[in-house]
Amino acid sequence: MTKPDASPALRPVVARVAGLNLGYFGIEIAVALTIGSVALIADSLDFLEDAAINLLIFAGLGWSAANRARLGTVMAGILLVPALATAYAAWEKASDFVAPAPLPLTLTGLGALAVNLACAMMLARHRHGSGSLTRAAYLSARNDAYANLAIIAAGLVTALYPSPWPDLVAAAGIAVLNADAAGDVFRAAQAERRAARAAQDA
Repeated sequence: MTKPDASPALRPVVARVAGLNLGYFGIEIAVALTIGSVALIADSLDFLEDAAINLLIFAGLGWSAANRARLGTVMAGILLVPALATAYAAWEKASDFVAPAPLPLTLTGLGALAVNLACAMMLARHRHGSGSLTRAAYLSARNDAYANLAIIAAGLVTALYPSPWPDLVAAAGIAVLNADAAGDVFRAAQAERRAARAAQDA
C-alpha cells in the first residue's frame, strides 16, 4: 500500500524525470539515425518509453491500489515496445551492415548514462512507495544505466575493431533488459492487484 504522503513527494520527481528523458530522447535519436547505430535507436526509444511511464505515474498517483495495478500492467506492455522495435531495427541493419562511428556512439552513451544515473538516484528512495508504478520507473532508469555502459563499451570496441557487431550485441542486451523489466513490473502489478482484493475482502 502507498503511504498517504507518498504521492505529493513523488509527483515533482516523476515530472522532472519525464522531462529529462524526453529531452535526451531527441538528442539520442538524432545521433542514432545519423551514424546508423541500432543500440542508440534502442536506447533512445527507452528514453521515450521512460518519459511516457513517468507521465503515466504522474497521472496515476493517488489512484486506488486496484487502479494502480491496472496501470502497472499497461506499463509492463510499454516496456516491451523498445525490445520489439530494437529487433526490427536490427533486421533492417542487416541490409546496411556498416559499423557506426565510434566517437559519437561512445559520447552519446556517456551522456545517456549521466541522465539515467540522475533519474535513478531521484527515483531510488521512492521505488517501494507506490507499488508497480514507481517500480516500473526505477527499474527502467536502472536498466537503462546498464544499457548505457554496454553502449560505451560497444563504442570503444568499435574504435579498436571496426565492426557492426558490438553495436548489435549492445542492442540485443538492451532488448533483453527491457523484456526482463517488463516481467518484473507485471509481477509487481499482479501482487498489487491481489493485495487490493484481499483488502476489499477483509
